[in-house]
Amino acid sequence: MSDATMYVTKETFDRLRDELHKMKAIDRPASSRAIAEAREKGDLKENAEYDAAKEAQGMLEAKIKQLEGAIANAKIVDTNSIDTSKVTILTKVTITNMATKKTVTYQIVGEKEADLKLGKISAGSPIGKGLMGKTKGEVAEIQAPNGVMKFRVDEITV
Repeated sequence: MSDATMYVTKETFDRLRDELHKMKAIDRPASSRAIAEAREKGDLKENAEYDAAKEAQGMLEAKIKQLEGAIANAKIVDTNSIDTSKVTILTKVTITNMATKKTVTYQIVGEKEADLKLGKISAGSPIGKGLMGKTKGEVAEIQAPNGVMKFRVDEITV
């Protein structure tokens, strides 16, 4: 994980913190128990269960470290203080694809919250980057694999 600031809502920050607590309080002791149980089963050189438990512990520790980094770099954004005169993090933006005339609404969120099915796109995605800072009526030109796409900003809300 990079040292870049990650903008999140209070709810997402709380969810990340709860997930970290669960990993440290429940998953880590369970992993240690699994290693101890496997160790009791004999020769460690030929003990696949021990190797698997050690590997699982390593992956858990990596996830904990990643989550700790994400929490350390998280900046909670208050939805009441968002400026809707331009596209910023946590704003909802309604855009029209200039080529297809299709209109969609996305909420610009941090990387950890992005979920296209819920209409949430990352500020770091190509469309998110292209829309950031745009005002109502402006056209964003976004480089996509199939060429430049143009989106008109129709509305910006919270």
